[in-house]
Amino acid sequence: MELGQGNWPNGAHSATFTFINNCPYTVWPGTLTDVPAPWSGRFWGRTQCAYTSGKFQCATADCGSGQITCNGAGAIPPASLVELTLAANGGKDFYDVSLVDGFNLPLSITPQGGSGGCSATSCPANVNVTCPPELQIKGSDGGVIACKTSCFTFNQPQYCGTGAYGSSDTCHPTKYSKIIKGQCPQAYSYAFDDKSNTFTCSGGPNYLITFCP
Repeated sequence: MELGQGNWPNGAHSATFTFINNCPYTVWPGTLTDVPAPWSGRFWGRTQCAYTSGKFQCATADCGSGQITCNGAGAIPPASLVELTLAANGGKDFYDVSLVDGFNLPLSITPQGGSGGCSATSCPANVNVTCPPELQIKGSDGGVIACKTSCFTFNQPQYCGTGAYGSSDTCHPTKYSKIIKGQCPQAYSYAFDDKSNTFTCSGGPNYLITFCP
């Protein structure tokens, strides 16, 4: 599946996004874009999707639109995310894999072409296997289909990076974010995770996004 070939507004370069699904189940890509320069977007995979009472709904990472297209709505947590900002005027693209909104499936983003680093980044592990019981979301068959964040579950400042914990000096990894980091060291695991998890690429590359890399 290819998405988004064309000239982006406000001077961002042209790019093609190609999606590959290596999961042993159907995945429906979701997208959320931000038009002001520089162009930014989020991509994720929705699972266990079907029409129910005339509405398209997914068991994980649903966007709540009731349709196959998300129509400007983001993923309902928990959702594994690819985040991307395309450069304007020949600068650097920035991209990352984020589990700050939780985890539902493994994914990766790989630049195709470009120059200056352009490394792939991913969360290749199935975090659902190691998800603590209090964070688990289970499907109709009783299996774990997604892993919530501690912020979403407990709604406390030390887990959400808010209030007195609202800076990199005071917000530190928790036992929950450490579990995620152990499985997916390249991915953001909490709000103020190490900035080395953001990758860059110049020269106007295209991007391959893989579910279950």
